[in-house]
Order: sequence, then C-alpha cells, then structure tokens
Amino acid sequence: MSRGLCQRVNSCRSAWILSAFVFAVNVIDVDAYSCHEVRTAFQLRQVGPPQRVPETPGRDVDLMVCKHQGPSCCTRKMEESYQLAVKRETLHNIQSYSYELEHLISGHADAFQDMFQYLLSFSQGHLSSLLEGTYSSLSRQALPHVNQLFSSLSLYIRGANVSAEASIHQFYNSLFPLVYTRLINPGLEGGVMMGSETDDCLRMIRQDVNPFGPHPGIMAKELAGALGVGRRLGLALEEGLEVMNATEHVSMSKECVKGLVKMVYCSHCRGLTLIKPCVGYCLNVMRGCLASMSELDQPWRRYTTLLEQLTHAMAGHHSLELALLGVRGYVNEALLYAQLHGPLITATVDKVCGLSTEEPTNMPPTSPEVTTSTSTVTPSPPPPSAAPSQRLPEQWHGQLAHLRSSFPLKPSKNNKHSLKTLSREFLMYLQRYKSFFAALPEMLCEGENVVDDSTCWSGDEVVESYAGRVVGNGLHAQRQNPEVKVRGPNPTLAEVKERLELFNEETQDMFPQLGQMEAWDELGSGETEEGSTTDCDDEDGCQASGDGQDQTSHTETSSEGKSIGRQPGRDRPHEDPSKPPSVKVIGGSQSDSWARPWSLALLLAALCLQWTLY
Repeated sequence: MSRGLCQRVNSCRSAWILSAFVFAVNVIDVDAYSCHEVRTAFQLRQVGPPQRVPETPGRDVDLMVCKHQGPSCCTRKMEESYQLAVKRETLHNIQSYSYELEHLISGHADAFQDMFQYLLSFSQGHLSSLLEGTYSSLSRQALPHVNQLFSSLSLYIRGANVSAEASIHQFYNSLFPLVYTRLINPGLEGGVMMGSETDDCLRMIRQDVNPFGPHPGIMAKELAGALGVGRRLGLALEEGLEVMNATEHVSMSKECVKGLVKMVYCSHCRGLTLIKPCVGYCLNVMRGCLASMSELDQPWRRYTTLLEQLTHAMAGHHSLELALLGVRGYVNEALLYAQLHGPLITATVDKVCGLSTEEPTNMPPTSPEVTTSTSTVTPSPPPPSAAPSQRLPEQWHGQLAHLRSSFPLKPSKNNKHSLKTLSREFLMYLQRYKSFFAALPEMLCEGENVVDDSTCWSGDEVVESYAGRVVGNGLHAQRQNPEVKVRGPNPTLAEVKERLELFNEETQDMFPQLGQMEAWDELGSGETEEGSTTDCDDEDGCQASGDGQDQTSHTETSSEGKSIGRQPGRDRPHEDPSKPPSVKVIGGSQSDSWARPWSLALLLAALCLQWTLY
C-alpha cells in the first residue's frame, strides 16, 4: 500500500516538474519574442498610435504585405499605418534632394530678373540724362515716352505678351512729333495750330518718312535679340520650377507602396528593427517606384544644355549689357540724323500732313541749334546757294560730334556682381544636376538607408548579400524588376515630360545658333578669380572726362575682345538728292579720328570693370 502511494506521489511530482518546465519555457519564449522594440520604433518614427502594436507576437495574423511563417508583431492596422508612413517618408526624402535644385533655379531666376531690371533702369536713366542735358527743348514731353518704352521692355523680359520691336518703333513714332516741332522746326509750334490730328499724322507717317534713318531698326533688332535671350532664359527657369513642383508631389502606385513597406518595415514584424535593406534590393525598389520620373532624364539633360547655351548667349560677351548701354547712342544718333536732314524731312511732311513753316523755298537749311548742359552750339549756316536737297555740310558733323558722349560706366556700389559673374555662378551649380532624375534612385539608396555589409534585409529574410538582378532606370527596364511591378507610365509625369520636350524644341527653333556658340574663357580681361575688377575712378577713364569730346557711340565686342562695332562717319555712301536720306551714321570730324582707337579701348576696359564695388 505504501508502495502504491509512493508511486502516485512520484507521478504527481514528475507532472509538477514538467508543468513548471513548460511554463518557464513559455515565459522565456514570450520574453524572447516581445514586441517592445517594435512599439518603440513605431512611436519614434511617428508611424501611428503605439497602442496598435501588440505586446507579444501573434500567430496566424491576416497580413497583406509582410507575410511570413511564424509569429509576427504586425497587424492589419499596423500595415495600413506603415503604408501611409512610407509614402510620407519617401516623398520627404525626394523633396530633400530636389530642394537644392529647386532653390538653385528659383534663386537664380530672381537674381537674373533683378539684374535685368537693374540694367533696364540704368539704361533708362542714361537715356533720360541725354534728353535732359542735350535736348532740353523736348525732354519734358519725351520722358513719359521713355518711361513707357522701358516699362514695355521690362514686361517683355519678364515673359509678358509684349513685343520688344513694336515697343521700340512705338517709342520713335511718339518721339517724331516732338522732334519735328522742337528740333527740326523749333518755330513751327508757335506759327501754326498744332493739335492731336497733326501729331497723329506725324506718328503715322514716321516709318514712311524715315526721319531717324536706320537707327530705330538697328536698335529694335539688337534689343529684341539680346532681350529675347534673357526673356527665354527667364521662361526656361520657370519651366524648370514647374517640373520640380510636379515631381515633388507625384503619386505612388499601390505596387510601389507595397514594395516600400516590404523594404522598410516588414523586418520590424519579426522584431528586426535595426536591420537595413541591401543596396541592390533598395535600387530595384526605388527604380521601380521612380520609373516614370527617370523618363525625364533625357529631356532634362537637353533642358540643362539649353540653359547653359542661353546663359552663354546672354552674358558670354556682354551681349545684353552692350545692347542696353547702346540705347542712348542709338537715340542720340537718330536725333542727330533728323536734325541734319531736317529740310528734306520737312518737305516730305508738308506734302503728306499739309504743314508749312512759311519759310521761303530758296532759304538755306535751318541750322540745328542744340542746347547742351554747358553751352549752346549754333553752327554757322552754309552758303546761300546751298539747296535743301544738297548734301549736308561736313563742318556740321564735327560741330555736333560732341553730342555723342561716352557711357558713364562707373559701377554702382550697390551692385556687387556683374551679369557674367552671376551667370558663371549659375552654370557652376547647374553642372551638378544634369543627371538628377537618373541619379535620384541611387541618392535615395545611399547613406544610412541601406547597408552593403555581410548581413542585410532582402525583403523576405536576412541575407549575406542580395541575390536578385539589379535593373536599370526607365520604364522599359522595369519589365524584369523582381521587386516592383510597373504597369505603365505615370500620367502626370508623362505630361510633364511632353511639355518639357516641347519647350526644348521651341527654344531650339527660336535660337537655332545656340549650339554653335563658343565656350567662355576661364576669366575675362581684368577680372579676378572672384569675378571682381580693379578699382578705378574718373581719372582712369571709367567715366567721361567732361571735356565734351566724343569718344564713341556704339561698340560691339567680338569673342576675341576686338572691336567690330560701327565707326560713325566712315564709309558713308553718297546720297541721291532725289531720294529720301539714307545716311546710316552721321560721323565726326577728321580732327578727332585719332582718338577713336583709344576711346574704344577705354570703353572695352570700362565694360569689364562695370558694376563692381570700389
């Protein structure tokens, strides 16, 4: 009996020991698969409420993405939170890389526009000073037309629907009545009734009478060309910003989101919160998600090349600056042309508009009396036998040559950079982003996001290295992507690509010579490495010396830095007295021709030293 009791006691003791062992194993097992670290990561990465993470792993969980055999710390609610979080994080990473490029484009777009407006303002003040100091008899009435001209040019270079050439011809149309009644026939306004009908007639016949010679046409052509390049550059920068805005807010497909969740968060379901994806695995996922964005690579490369070419065309040889600096000279020469051909212009206007100066037909041409800021010059009239249709006296050319004053090229203290310096800086930064859309997947798979060590996450398990095939960029390459299925192009990005390609084609059609321009030299003459120039003052020739003598009117600079501009008074063709005047440029006297080479050299040196702090 005692033996049986002993057997029962031993049996009970064995059962108790076995139960205690099983309980201990369960406790250790539960502790080993606790979801505490998963909850901590869930909270730190702001995926969602931490209450969604279970305390211990569960079995037979109905998961859609992170499926695997064994216990899991994830639930369906957590997967939904993971999908929202991974989209937010991926877009944030894309924006962090595109922010620098967007800032580069927007910042330089504003800087270029500020520089354009500064140059326009400088040219406007330059022209206004000419009218106020040299042509005071018409300056008060002409200044509103000057303001209107530069307002139109400002709108044009900002991209408004305004024609630069039409604005310039409109300026000369409005200027002609003032020139006719105050310079060509200064007594006409008091002798006859001048009204709006007469002014309208003079404006309408201006291009037919051609009172200003070729200068309005040349000025319109040069300004429209130079400002047109600057206008197109501004529009190109705006187009680039639109492309960047579209890519920053692009939507992601369901397959992409699932691939991202599997890459970033499915390891958490197994308690592996510190493991990082393999590099090749990350590239496949990112190239699949950004396949439509990678299709922008080729048009974007072409776009950045056009940006470079437009910038070279605008600032490479100071084209825009020279064109705006030349406005004063063109207007001055146009006014001189009208004065020197006054008799023939008056005769033509009398026939069309019916105006009469009541001057005898056998009288010599009226001597142009031009008031300057320092003195009044009244050239002596030619002999009485000179008819109005005969060639104008050569001595008038020399006596009026001082009116072509040189440009006040002393730089502004508030303007630290020239247009060329700003352009160099822009092109230097732009080089880094030529392959932005092709390199974006690689940039997202660099740094702390991935590891290339002996252990990494492959989407299903921890491996020593990723064994899958790494595909390339673009939609076509994603057909063999083992991680993300790409069913077709993103409609929004396809539209962006089409618009960018169209912009590139239009730009190339508008400026077919862009690709034939020479590259800049490392540094221009007189420039330091920072793009600054040496100091100079009035004695160095940075401004007109004040002696009243003409130095130059318009000078263009070739790529070698040599003057290829027009020389007033040289190779002037003989005129046919029976035809309207066709003089291109009224030249100076022979006595000052020796100073022209030195004047041109000083002007070129001053252009290089422009807009720099002392």
